[in-house]
Amino acid sequence: MDGAMGLRALLCVYLASLLVLQGMPTQGSPTGRPKVNKKRQTLDTAVDGVTIRSLKVNCKVTSRFAHYVITSQVVNNADEAKEISFDVEIPKTAFISDFAITADGSAFIGDIKDKVTAWKQYRKAAISGENAGLVRASGRTMEQFTIYLTIGPRSKATFRLTYEEVLKRRLMQYDIVIKVKPKQLVHHFEIDVDIFEPQGISKLDAHASFLSNDLASQLIKKSFSGKQGRVLFHPTVSQQQSCPTCSTSLLNGDFKVTYDVNRDQLCDLLVANNHFAHFFAPQNLTNMNKNVVFVIDISTSMEGQKVKQTKEALLKILGDMRPGDYFDLVLFGSEVQSWKGSLVQASPANLRAAQDFVKHFFLAGATNLNGGLLRGIEILNQAQKNLPKLSNHASVLIMLTDGEPTEGVTDRSQILKNVRNAIRGKFPLYNLGFGDNVDFNFLDVMSMENNGRAQRIYEDHDAAQQLQGFYDQVANPLLVDVELLYPQDTISDLTQHRHKQYYEGSEIMVAGRIADHKLSSFKADVLAHGEGQEFKMTCLVDEEKMKNLLRERGHMLENHIERLWAYLTIQELLAKRTKLEGKEKADAAAKALQMSLAYQFVTPLTSMTIRGVADEDGLEPVIDKPPEDALPLEMVGHRKTFKLPASQPSPTGSSADIQQLPNQVTGVDTDPHFLIHVPQKEDTLCFNINEEPGVILSLVQDPDTGFSVNGQLIGNRAGSPGQHQGTYFGRLGIVNPTTGFQLEVTPHNITLNPGSGGPVFSWKDQASLRQHEVVVTINRKRNLVVAVEDGGTFEVVLHRVWKGSAVHQDFLGFYVLDSHRMSARTHGLLGQFFHPIDYTVSDPHPGSDPTKTDATMLVKSHQLTVTRGLQKDYSKNPRHGAEVTCWFVHNNGAGLIDGVYTDYIVPDIF
Repeated sequence: MDGAMGLRALLCVYLASLLVLQGMPTQGSPTGRPKVNKKRQTLDTAVDGVTIRSLKVNCKVTSRFAHYVITSQVVNNADEAKEISFDVEIPKTAFISDFAITADGSAFIGDIKDKVTAWKQYRKAAISGENAGLVRASGRTMEQFTIYLTIGPRSKATFRLTYEEVLKRRLMQYDIVIKVKPKQLVHHFEIDVDIFEPQGISKLDAHASFLSNDLASQLIKKSFSGKQGRVLFHPTVSQQQSCPTCSTSLLNGDFKVTYDVNRDQLCDLLVANNHFAHFFAPQNLTNMNKNVVFVIDISTSMEGQKVKQTKEALLKILGDMRPGDYFDLVLFGSEVQSWKGSLVQASPANLRAAQDFVKHFFLAGATNLNGGLLRGIEILNQAQKNLPKLSNHASVLIMLTDGEPTEGVTDRSQILKNVRNAIRGKFPLYNLGFGDNVDFNFLDVMSMENNGRAQRIYEDHDAAQQLQGFYDQVANPLLVDVELLYPQDTISDLTQHRHKQYYEGSEIMVAGRIADHKLSSFKADVLAHGEGQEFKMTCLVDEEKMKNLLRERGHMLENHIERLWAYLTIQELLAKRTKLEGKEKADAAAKALQMSLAYQFVTPLTSMTIRGVADEDGLEPVIDKPPEDALPLEMVGHRKTFKLPASQPSPTGSSADIQQLPNQVTGVDTDPHFLIHVPQKEDTLCFNINEEPGVILSLVQDPDTGFSVNGQLIGNRAGSPGQHQGTYFGRLGIVNPTTGFQLEVTPHNITLNPGSGGPVFSWKDQASLRQHEVVVTINRKRNLVVAVEDGGTFEVVLHRVWKGSAVHQDFLGFYVLDSHRMSARTHGLLGQFFHPIDYTVSDPHPGSDPTKTDATMLVKSHQLTVTRGLQKDYSKNPRHGAEVTCWFVHNNGAGLIDGVYTDYIVPDIF
């Protein structure tokens, strides 16, 4: 699937202000205040002449896949140019999939390329030691994306950012966190979260750290029923004020939505568009007893707050252990020591003794990380070997360090090998890296190689809570050796489907592709070991349920399931390449790159550039994923400000140029009437296609380039009973695969690259969009023109219903303005007529309708009876059209078109 031009996140929008999504601690939350009369909406909200007219965050969640769009419009009310900024904090795990700036009637849209190609364009910046990238590391889990833009006097700019992520279940819930910080009052501020979960929503809540409970209950609207949930936050200007007489905003902090789904059914298996997503989170299982060894770094670098907070967390963790658990502690500095040297039961006496040991241990020497890990592994291995009653427990090894190995074995590759050989896949290893001086990539690879994961613990006042929070996620194992299996001949490209342990409050997620015509034999088998029993279950696809879900959520469900699979696959490939070498590493990177480009994600292997926008050196902005150790934005150096071009020429030429096109053009409009202009005959042929609403027809198909235009029929909603129901084109899909271009047009919206969550424009917009050699010009409430370099020029006409209209539903017309550069093999109901067609008309005579003339036409070795009639061409006048005289070919164009009309029915709009 090809996409728009990528971007992804969790948010923050600065414009002359800023909305930040997800993340940071609030500096203080105002308490409740009395309601303010809405008449205060007239308050001046401008700051230095700049107003934020609107700032909207729209989040749509479908089966854990979250699609976010931030749209903000900024107005420069001053009589001079002003610098504005768009400043966004996005989660490190999210992928940006689109970014666009619209100003002065033109749109500037991001274009994703592989990182090597993108950065070759910025050698000048690289040589000068500057970084042209707009995204930098920010805080624990966020990345900061900032662009400064100069806009002209009395002008406006609209920013639109799209990003996507898969929500992970932790501690019994999914979290959507939006950091809100506009820095000034906003005329129209809105956060709208729409959740669709096929299992049904079991709970939904929302909080804002900057609102008192009373004010939150007034301003945050939340509801859920069955599969759907909604949260809306839409404060007026007066409700945003930090006090009744203040011009400052109280919107400063976290806006958090939490929810979970029903777990009544063990099977949660979704299939759409040859992709599946399987969610596994069984409830009502007995907690397994666990064997846990804590391996703790006590080198001298841990002195001060770090060791104090580590002891605080360990004391709390030990206090929470269950009587059936077994545990030990290993400490490593220059030497390695253990508390007991073997596992002991978590009895009250043993826990008190362990807590006393923790309180009184002291720091010593360097960092013998290898020795500490091998001792901890040995303790768990010996217990499983020598104590049969512990062999059925869930074993876990947790290691905490703040530095790099400096004592004993220090070669990282050797340490990795030693740990792998000692664990041999028997239990997971979780590595916690404390502070900034750890080699986190090394810890991450070690954990991945041993069925665990690594987590950074930040040096801060809440480090003890971070440690406790991590332990809470793995404290209650429910199953071990979990395998989710699928028939090998039905699936491909499977994401990770074997997990060493499943923990209470979490969820295992698997996605993959289903082979064509294999849905009937597709199933999922789950095998695992629980407390004292084997766990087995089989899930089948409920095809009737899937049909109902598709009717309820439509294209969004299909799109989100496929993109969920792509997201998980890319994340796993990026993680896998860090632990591979040679050809395997190169292959993983190549596949991750290919998928990043296909689905238009900004990943560590791709970058986005924005054509038409440049800084003082002529460099375009670059948007990419920063490395873990990237400097914060404020430390990068000289700030770059970008400017829009002074004026935007019409991509299809001047209006005078368009007038030079033929007076009559080939196209299709109304019911649907196909008009075929034959310039060499100075004549026009026409025919109708009578098909059912919902049918998709191929209009243009160029096999040499892949360029295509398909149209989907809609019905006339209010036809009289018994009357023939007219059909019209209600949806067009235009594709240029060589450049990854897709355009979906309906009477309501114009969507660029809908498969990757691209920008959506309305017919009220006046805009010019460019992607590679394709230019789209939207003429407000009238038409749009698509011009393809070295290809064709096409027009889509908007027909709005008005009072007294015979048609009761808005629809579209499609016209070919220029096709001479299209290949000779171009086909489709219209495309086959892009090149000369020969025919003769003879024997004109009165037809069955005496007001019309019939004649005999010889065309393509067929002899046809045709009728002279009138149709309308709306290409120049969408409201009234121009009458065109044509020879009408009956029976769905039989004899004129190649084959029969049903040959042109296609399964999908793209």
